[in-house]
Amino acid sequence: MAVVTTSLTQRRRPLPALVSAMRPTQWVKNGLLAVAPAAAHSLTHADVLWRTATAFVAFCCMASAIYLINDVRDVEADRLHPTKHLRAIASGELSIRLALTCAAVLVIVAFALPFVLSRCQGLLLILGLYFVISICYSLWLKNLAIIELGVVASGFFLRAYGGAVTSHITVSTWFLVVISFGALFLVVGKRTSEMKKVGVKATRPVLAEYTLEFLRSALTLSATVVVTGYCLWAFDTSSTGLSSTYNDFVPIRLTVVPVVFAVLFIMRSADAGDSAAPEDLLLHNRTVQALALIWVALLAWGVYG
Repeated sequence: MAVVTTSLTQRRRPLPALVSAMRPTQWVKNGLLAVAPAAAHSLTHADVLWRTATAFVAFCCMASAIYLINDVRDVEADRLHPTKHLRAIASGELSIRLALTCAAVLVIVAFALPFVLSRCQGLLLILGLYFVISICYSLWLKNLAIIELGVVASGFFLRAYGGAVTSHITVSTWFLVVISFGALFLVVGKRTSEMKKVGVKATRPVLAEYTLEFLRSALTLSATVVVTGYCLWAFDTSSTGLSSTYNDFVPIRLTVVPVVFAVLFIMRSADAGDSAAPEDLLLHNRTVQALALIWVALLAWGVYG
């Protein structure tokens, strides 16, 4: 009885439980929306900053709605999971009806926000693609080997490309290559870590379709493309959107250093079974935080200095 009483006294009220289920820590991923405007020397423009902020809020609403829908769908499986049973819906702190109602409201808000902007068709299309792909992933794509890697990576790509589309910025081919394979690299790194840590007995069924050797090869392949693509982008400063006066400017090229070290660090962490989700790396890992700050400082110096 004492255990039950303690458990009940620790139950969260509906609002804190709802906020937890929306997973605001995941919103850090939406910072990718600012990458293209920042690299194009446009983020300091009031209109671009407003458009980027609007897109950020819209993606936060859409992502939280998807998390609520996923948790409702997986509620029975989560209740049997050693840690996921603590989630708001699985634990009973948040009712399924309230979760779905809030998800519907968030989706409506996400699709309504672009209309405060002029020429919002691009952002609407990106949000629509993100919603459809996310729902399809939840329903069946997450169980298809290889396909599920690309689908998860597409979420990062849509955010980064969405930032360019929202502010009507033309991005280089190398930018798209780096974003695409960088996202794939992070997803494969997480899968490699899961396989290394718990093997095919993990609660992610699709892991049974992979081998550790395959995941390591995929990680190496994606890392190679990321580093090569980034070097080509950084050394060909005409593709970054900078004027010709920056063609020999060192800081842009120096950003290659923290990128390479970050790739190596993530590969080492994945091989050791310690690789976390991208948002966890940014929020909790001091090494990744330091490398990210160095990269931001060098990029800002090269673009705005």
